[in-house]
Amino acid sequence: MQEEAARAILPAAVYDYYRDGFGAQVTRDEAAAAWREWRFVPRLFRDVSQVSTEVELFGARLAAPVLAGPTALHTLAHPEGEAATARGVAAAGSLLVLSARAGRSPAEIAVAGPWWFQAYVLRDRDITEQQVRAAVAAGAGAIVLTADAPFVHPRSVPQAGALSPATRPVGREQDPALEAGAIGWLAAISGRPVLVKGVLGARDASACVEAGAAGVIVSNHGGRQLDRVVATARALGPVAEAVAGRVPVLVDGGIRDGGDVLTALALGARAVLIGRPVLWALATGGADGVRDCLDYYRTDLARTMAQAGLPAISDIDADVITRP
Repeated sequence: MQEEAARAILPAAVYDYYRDGFGAQVTRDEAAAAWREWRFVPRLFRDVSQVSTEVELFGARLAAPVLAGPTALHTLAHPEGEAATARGVAAAGSLLVLSARAGRSPAEIAVAGPWWFQAYVLRDRDITEQQVRAAVAAGAGAIVLTADAPFVHPRSVPQAGALSPATRPVGREQDPALEAGAIGWLAAISGRPVLVKGVLGARDASACVEAGAAGVIVSNHGGRQLDRVVATARALGPVAEAVAGRVPVLVDGGIRDGGDVLTALALGARAVLIGRPVLWALATGGADGVRDCLDYYRTDLARTMAQAGLPAISDIDADVITRP
C-alpha cells in the first residue's frame, strides 16, 4: 500500500503529523469503513462499452469527480511541496484545493490546471483578506471556507526533521466567533464562489446555502478537530437531501477507491476530495505519484461504473446503492 511505502521513507514525526487524528482516533479510524456499509444494485442491459467519468464543476472540466483536497505543509513530504502536487493534479486532469497553510504560496506554485484556495477566517481579518486576494491574483477559481475549526489543537509540527510547538500570533488564529456572514464577505472580496467545508448536519447545510454558499463540503476534518464526530459517509445523505440540488455538495473522508466514489455520488455528492492518499503519493513519487494516484481513482471509478451498468456520471442516482 502507498501509505506503508510512505511510512517507510518519511520521518516518523512527519508520518504521524499527516496520519493522526485527534483524541482516541475514533473518527479517523472509522472513516473508510463507513463507505463500505453500502452495497451496489447493478443495472442490466446498459451499453457500457464506453464509460465517461468526466464532470464539470464551477466551469472546470475534470477527468473525474475526484479532487485533491486541502492538506497542510506538502513540503514535509517532498522538497517541491505543493508545486509538485499541483503538477501531478494537473496532469491527471483534476483540481487542487490549496491549503491556507501550504508549504508554498500560490505565487510560487504556478498551478497549470484549475485550482481553489482553502481559507480560514482569522481573528485578524486583514490577514485573511490579504491571503484571499493573493490567491485570486494567482488564479484561484473558488474559495473554500473551512468552518469546522474554531480552535487549533496544540499539535506539534515537524520542522527541519525535529518537533517544535506550533505557535502563531493571536491574529493568525482562527476566529472562534465565526458567523455565516463570513461567506458573503469572502465572496465580496474575492469575486469567486465560496464553498463551505466542514458541514455535517442538514440544518447547517441549509443555513450555508441561505447565507450565499455556492457549495458545501461534507467533511469532519479528517478526524483532526473533534473526535467521535459522525463519519462523512453517514452524514452525506441527509446533507444532500437538505440542499436539494440548490448548490453542489462535495464530500471527503476515508474515500479510498472507485467504489467509495460511486457510493458518494449515489448519495448525492457532485464530487469527492481526497487528502492523505495524495500526501502518500507525493512522498513516494512526487508529481508523477500524485498523477498516478488520481488516475487510479478515475480508472477504478470507470471500472466500477461499467460493472454497475452506468455509462456516465449522470446515470448515477440513489437507486444504485442500498444499505443492508
